[in-house]
Amino acid sequence: MEWNMARINFLNTYVDNLTMQEAVDKAEQLIAQDGCSYVVTPNLDHIVILEDDQEFAEVYSNADLVLADGKPLIWISKLLKNPIKEKISGSDFFPHMCEMCANKGFSIFILGAAEGVAEKAAENLCKKYQGLKIVGTYSPPFGFEKNENELKVIESLIRNARPDVLAVSLGSPKGEKFIYKHLKEYGVSLGISIGATIDFEAGNVKRAPKWMADSGLEWLFRITQDPNRLVKRYWNDATKIIPIIRKYWKAGR
Repeated sequence: MEWNMARINFLNTYVDNLTMQEAVDKAEQLIAQDGCSYVVTPNLDHIVILEDDQEFAEVYSNADLVLADGKPLIWISKLLKNPIKEKISGSDFFPHMCEMCANKGFSIFILGAAEGVAEKAAENLCKKYQGLKIVGTYSPPFGFEKNENELKVIESLIRNARPDVLAVSLGSPKGEKFIYKHLKEYGVSLGISIGATIDFEAGNVKRAPKWMADSGLEWLFRITQDPNRLVKRYWNDATKIIPIIRKYWKAGR
């Protein structure tokens, strides 16, 4: 497949219109080639942030793999008559990545999440995928991105571990911006921001049942798990996405 031919315009960004297996194959290709590449997984919240955050827009415009995370994006793409093949959430994509890495001998470093969470997730993932090499985990303190000493510690840890993949769990858009700024310094082949995936894999946060995720109701389940944070976020997204759709519909995107 010509990967650039699978890339389509979508509202204020673009999406690589791939199936899950095609996306995993592309990630494998990116790891194997020379250079540093990274993956982003836009959801409704990202689309809203992209409208006003130029730094985030720059991150997206340079991404090597852009995967639609969330049923609402699939619905919008159908409304715009340019349907996206498949929802590929970061939380579904990362386990597939781990399976591929285990099979191909690629290694992973996990950066972020609360103290002890990445270690537990790494333990669980290594049990699930025989041969998986997670060569390091680190949970930096709050505000680390403004602390030069802490950034040096992170760089040293990652450089010494020499992973093929850097999986970052720092929230969004912080995680994506961090990867964009530092990935080349660390010499890592592929970076991906995985958000709450590490909490899911560690077992300390429940994922929505598959039927809810498949029907586009994962947001409702997540609100029940973290109402104080997510009610405001989802309400903000819901009120802002309609004007964005109208704007880009008129522009033919």
